[in-house]
Amino acid sequence: MNPEPTIFVLDSYALMAYLGDEPGCERIEQVLRNANDGLCRLLLCMINLGEVLYMTERHRSLVKAQRVQGLIESLPIDPVDASRSLVLDAAHIKSNHVLSYANAFVVALAQREGAVVLTGDLEFQAVEGIINIEWLPK
Repeated sequence: MNPEPTIFVLDSYALMAYLGDEPGCERIEQVLRNANDGLCRLLLCMINLGEVLYMTERHRSLVKAQRVQGLIESLPIDPVDASRSLVLDAAHIKSNHVLSYANAFVVALAQREGAVVLTGDLEFQAVEGIINIEWLPK
């Protein structure tokens, strides 16, 4: 019997590294290949997709953000809606840790799914004791 595949939660840092061919891009490409082969699962909260899109539109353009959205939606990443329970969990995490509200959704999703967060965002140091983190290179 094969072990259950590892589940990863991507944050905006990981996606922006991938999209910008920045440090950490190679690791994201590897987990995307693994997800495509069924060796792992990749999750992305819709809140964090929104974060990537607003940053892309603000710094590049609406057209670029729309292209990025199409690209992300073509990848082997399972989108996760911000359900009532996820919102409540994220609010609880945000109230007890110093991190952005969007990152609180990453933490809440990782806790719910028993997943590893892929990030290089040092803000996640505040929650190292409550979730598993794989740090991307800087």
